Amino acid sequence: MNSNSILTESGRNKSMSEGKVTKAIEKQTAKIPSSIFLVLAGGAVALSLGFAMSKKKKDWATFVGQWVPTILLLGVYDKIVKTYGSDKSENKSLLH
Repeated sequence: MNSNSILTESGRNKSMSEGKVTKAIEKQTAKIPSSIFLVLAGGAVALSLGFAMSKKKKDWATFVGQWVPTILLLGVYDKIVKTYGSDKSENKSLLH
């Protein structure tokens, strides 16, 4: 079996290649500097802390605080895509 294929429920091989929409999104997000994700995560931490110190907005502190790991994971994904690309077949030599 090819390393770029998977078995579907019916047992047939299905090629794992990125679609046009995915490539278009990644092309646009590649323009975002990696430091932006750190700034956004830090801003979410500060905003969450501000809500936590407020006596009326405790629920908002939890809500905004949960954005931090999501923003950081998006930054990690963006960095991986910038480094290795998203389509394994095009970047097979980088992975070995």
